[in-house]
Amino acid sequence: MSLTLSILLGLVSLICFLGGTNILLKGATRFLPKETPPQFILDNLVRFLSGIYIGSGFLFVYAAFNVGMSGNIIYLLGLAVIFSGLGRLYSTSKLGSAGKYFDYIMVVEILLGLSIIVLEWQLR
Repeated sequence: MSLTLSILLGLVSLICFLGGTNILLKGATRFLPKETPPQFILDNLVRFLSGIYIGSGFLFVYAAFNVGMSGNIIYLLGLAVIFSGLGRLYSTSKLGSAGKYFDYIMVVEILLGLSIIVLEWQLR
């Protein structure tokens, strides 16, 4: 169980590093129509949040290597993963689906967060 939990936490950290770096390099402009003038505040906010995304990857790496000593923080990390999926669910309810790929990611994020919480609970 401990190894499985470490692997799941490591997987989430990899997602944080790769996703955060991708968004940091692209910024907001890459996701807007070509005709849109530069959105400085939006770009600043997107790159700020991508930095938080990358930074949280380090927290997941630490938890992955210290599962036995991390305590209740693993529950909070699992909750953070669940809320990332719930954020996608909220976006889908407000704007509609972004496509099947993102719908699958949403389900995987929610299940991954639940798995982290359940595995930690069983280790206690």
